[in-house]
Amino acid sequence: MAMKSWLSIHPDSHFSLANIPFGIITTADSKPPRPAIAIGLHALDLDIFTSKGGFSKLASVQHHLSVFSQPTLNAFAALGRSVHRDVRLYLQNVFVESTDYPEILKENQEMQSEALIPLGQVTTHLPLQIGHYTDFYAGRNHAYNIGVMFRGPNGALQPNYGHLPVAYHGRASSVVVSGTPIRRPCGQIVENPLAETRTPVFAPCKKLDFELELGAFVCNANTMGERVPITEAEDGIFGFVLLNDWSARDVQWWEYVPLGPFNSKNFASTVSPWVVLADALEPFKCKGLTNETELLPYLREKKEETSYNINLEVDLTSETTTTVTSTNSKNLLFSFPQMLAHHTSTGCPMQVGDLLGSGTISGEQPGSWGSMLETSKNGTVTLELGSEGRTFLEDGDTVTMRGWAGGEAGGRVGFGGCTGQIQPAKMP
Repeated sequence: MAMKSWLSIHPDSHFSLANIPFGIITTADSKPPRPAIAIGLHALDLDIFTSKGGFSKLASVQHHLSVFSQPTLNAFAALGRSVHRDVRLYLQNVFVESTDYPEILKENQEMQSEALIPLGQVTTHLPLQIGHYTDFYAGRNHAYNIGVMFRGPNGALQPNYGHLPVAYHGRASSVVVSGTPIRRPCGQIVENPLAETRTPVFAPCKKLDFELELGAFVCNANTMGERVPITEAEDGIFGFVLLNDWSARDVQWWEYVPLGPFNSKNFASTVSPWVVLADALEPFKCKGLTNETELLPYLREKKEETSYNINLEVDLTSETTTTVTSTNSKNLLFSFPQMLAHHTSTGCPMQVGDLLGSGTISGEQPGSWGSMLETSKNGTVTLELGSEGRTFLEDGDTVTMRGWAGGEAGGRVGFGGCTGQIQPAKMP
């Protein structure tokens, strides 16, 4: 049975008492960015909560209270999983109907009026300062679909695919929070890929796409030259967000050989604003896709349930809103701990706040594919949106991603929305 709060929370809320996600907010009357949690239709301002003794009953955090007045969550993340767990459980206790600490908030009208803010009155920001961003390619269904499209079924997946979590280094400076407008990129494209002589032009992208991913933030730094063992990698994950890794497919087609994506991926990636802690998703762990390849020892996990049962949807809004994708995050071949262990296997130093992208998450059937490249079969099939049709994104289109785990009333653990609207290109 789901926990019941003294605060009114809709049964279908993504921000139930089972969740307690963390983010960074500002308000009209208080401009400095500071940490908060989302709870129902409210944000709890942790700076105000802390300054008025909200954490006075939690001994383990007394020497770290300054983290709740910082402009990012990096300092809080760096405290480690045990502290994250203590803080989340304490805040659940504060909000539960039978709270052990009614004087902290339930019966403290002054604290409620100052620290509990309607979500409609807050502006959210990037939750962490991201030093580095690495995008993996762990969605095997997506990788296979794209491989078939460009190389045929026999060569769809490269020989290394099952052996290691394939990835490339992305651009952290263009990771933006949900709601940020996305400018259509320009780049080198080949207007007739079938021509005998392929000559590029510099023009606005004509095949702009979304990619449905999960993102994970790192909370433990490792020293250069030292690996993160697979047995410790899970403790290196702070929490999760939805991630839209926008893609310029025509730019990508021309540039990706031999070194992979570059300008086709570096113009924007959008993340949802509330970080769902790893502990909040623990009850929803499940098996991911079966990997039939025998992994090397440094990637072998003791547990079988290393993925998450998170429902994922993508809406495309033009004149009307259409749900174009419904899938699940268990459609990944590698787990985030495996990604972290592989990333550091060379001794690469990770930093607190580094972002790992899962790669595009697609199911096996039409309607479950995590990109328009798959849905439109590279522009050859039109997706019907009411009276309109799409093969790729057009100016003015809005893409909204949603994700949640659990179906019990009052027990959903969700991410809210991850949204971006396409703006016209700017040509030089």
